[in-house]
Amino acid sequence: MGPAALPDGAPGRFSALPETVAAAPHDWIAAFEDPVLAALVDEAMEANPSLLAARAGLNAARAAARGASGARLPTADGRFGVTDQDGPLQSGTSYSLQLEASWSADVWGRLSDQARASALTAEAVHADWRGARLSVAAGVAQAWYALIEAREQRALAQADVDMRTRQTDIVERRFQRGVARSSDLRTSRSALASSQAVLASRERAVEAAARALEVQLGRYPASALALDGELPALGPVIDPGSPQALLQRRPDIIAAEARMQAAGFSADAARKALYPGLTLRAELRDTGSSPGDVFDAQNLARTVSASILAPLFRGGQLRAERDRQAALAEQASARLVETVLSALREVENTLDADARLARRVEALAAAASEAEAALELVERQYASGVATIFELIDAQTRAIQAQTQLITARRERVDNRIALHLAVAGGFEAGGGLTGGM
Repeated sequence: MGPAALPDGAPGRFSALPETVAAAPHDWIAAFEDPVLAALVDEAMEANPSLLAARAGLNAARAAARGASGARLPTADGRFGVTDQDGPLQSGTSYSLQLEASWSADVWGRLSDQARASALTAEAVHADWRGARLSVAAGVAQAWYALIEAREQRALAQADVDMRTRQTDIVERRFQRGVARSSDLRTSRSALASSQAVLASRERAVEAAARALEVQLGRYPASALALDGELPALGPVIDPGSPQALLQRRPDIIAAEARMQAAGFSADAARKALYPGLTLRAELRDTGSSPGDVFDAQNLARTVSASILAPLFRGGQLRAERDRQAALAEQASARLVETVLSALREVENTLDADARLARRVEALAAAASEAEAALELVERQYASGVATIFELIDAQTRAIQAQTQLITARRERVDNRIALHLAVAGGFEAGGGLTGGM
């Protein structure tokens, strides 16, 4: 089993990478120039529940690695006993002392293999923890900008309600003067009610987005975030580096590779469990009628022994464990390949999506501008009696829909840019960064 490698036929650069790219920032969170975001990530790094769980898991893995390493060292045990007898044949108090030391010689390297497997597992968990920090940072950023988008959509819906309220008031006054028909008034009222329904939905979305972000921060989901922000303007896509460099940078690939190597050592240890083992033992023991007697060096009985233990019959358990560990090693190797392919796919997808989302934002911005100009024209025509109420409402609806789609597209592009930083395992300094901390 070798280290992580690119699949056959992999190019030297990502196929979806455009010709013009920006240098990858040292701190991708700071590159958004959003101090609120940096503060939120700082808070999440200290309080996010999944990160706290990952940190505890890392501590447990490191403790297990220390325990596995200690199995190669001698062990010593001491026992001091007191027996009080009161009977027809024998009575009185006796004391006993027993000291025992043993050491299992690592003749075939089985204990060393187990220790290496535990150490590599701890390295994998450490990579998982680093990956969790990056994932939480990206999740906080996406949740923050989702909240900003929800607020912008709510503001747009509120503006639509205000506009249609004024329009309905105008139509109602015109109806009272006999200038407008009753169908115009009812149509205007219907459009207003529809806009009010959209506003209620947008308000609910704001509350849900705020609670989602609060959970990421480890706060109670009370929708009490009173922070202002706006969607960032994005420059050219960042340079993700080469596919080969990605293998050394992605925490999940590093973890999968460490687990594959750990599985290999575990398989070797299971195979070596079939071989005989050598154990050395030394024992000191004594009994007496007083505590001082058992600590008398002259009375201590000494025993030193060596034994060779060879497995003869275990019902096939050792061979079954050997086969199981070998299969797990093959599984870990396949999962490493799967992880590498998934990482490459994520980078290619986000690079491709960035260009397409940029074109979508540009097209929607043009559509929104044209829809706004058309609305202004239809408003003048309706005021002069040339356009109908249906044409006015249609123009208003198109203008609002264009703005709604533009806001959503801008947030989707920001989301995708964050996903790209996540896919390439970009560095960040907020909250101690990707490699900070433990």
